[in-house]
Amino acid sequence: MGVTVLDCPDPRRLAEFYGAVLGWEIGPAEDEEDPGEWVELIGPHGRTLAFQRSEGYRPPDWPGTDRPQQLHLDFNVPIAEWDEAEERVLRLGATLLQSDDGKRDWRVYADPAGHPFCLCAVD
Repeated sequence: MGVTVLDCPDPRRLAEFYGAVLGWEIGPAEDEEDPGEWVELIGPHGRTLAFQRSEGYRPPDWPGTDRPQQLHLDFNVPIAEWDEAEERVLRLGATLLQSDDGKRDWRVYADPAGHPFCLCAVD
């Protein structure tokens, strides 16, 4: 599998959010005529997460199914850094959708475009 792509209304903004979460760099513009149409984050070992403008984008309705999430990203975080990671993603613009409530080892958030993602505690 090559690239994972998220549809969104503002590719640059969402790339900046995930770039800050992951510590990845934004790659060069793919489309010189409209550099905001497609934005890529470049990670280690050639990993790529891309963002594509979608006119009329409607975010998923998590946990409902009227507008299903279709996919979500899970980020493993050492359990000792879990609360710090949460503070960081919230400061970057994420919204908490579901906490672990002491019973789960994951928390669900929405990115600035409304895509659900999880921080998952690992030992």
